[in-house]
Amino acid sequence: MEIKTTNYKHCDLVTVSGRVDSATASQLSEIFDEIIKDGRYKIVLDMSAIEYMSSAGFLALLAGQRSCKRYNRGEVILAAVPRRIYEALDLAGFVPLFKFFDDDTSAVGNF
Repeated sequence: MEIKTTNYKHCDLVTVSGRVDSATASQLSEIFDEIIKDGRYKIVLDMSAIEYMSSAGFLALLAGQRSCKRYNRGEVILAAVPRRIYEALDLAGFVPLFKFFDDDTSAVGNF
């Protein structure tokens, strides 16, 4: 798994590629924690290059969302979610918890 972060004026774009599973989900959590620790709570996660995401990855997303939404400071927005991952998020009941955009440009523009 590779993670790239880009800091914009109003938000941070996190681009993930590869597999997010129990072995790599902690890296995603650490990236979220670093951004939040710096006082930035608006995060866009570009998921276009993710091949697979396990329940550990879903929990990392949920933990990041909870931290960002605390005290109404921000949120995690998901961009370019692959169809199979979206279906898994829907089955897990996570879809109502996130905003979804077709691409990272429109997601970043939302902030």
